[in-house]
Amino acid sequence: QVQLVESGGGSVQAGGSLRLSCAASGSISRINAMGWYRQAPGKQRELVARISSGGSTNYADSVKGRFTISRDNAKNTVYLQMNSLKPEDTAVYYCNANLRAVGVLWYNDYWGKGTLVTVSS
Repeated sequence: QVQLVESGGGSVQAGGSLRLSCAASGSISRINAMGWYRQAPGKQRELVARISSGGSTNYADSVKGRFTISRDNAKNTVYLQMNSLKPEDTAVYYCNANLRAVGVLWYNDYWGKGTLVTVSS
């Protein structure tokens, strides 16, 4: 079984910072890309940031210059440092990992249960 567990969400005032963490655990053979998505009330889930196994990153235009994604391959963990938060960043943030489980030949997408980030004005 593979699990992704997020932590670090919470409430913050506009202009503040939060750091999200997501640890992948279980029978993992190899992790490809990892990323963060978010879903605000009444909206579709959208990509926030993604990082490849080699460290290449891409970001949504709305968070460029404010958010930084990083990963620790030894710990199977991905982080999202969020600075200069805005009320429009309020959403449930989901961790995603594209990985190959032990005994499986192909890669699948796995998701965490999400962590709520609330930014007040």
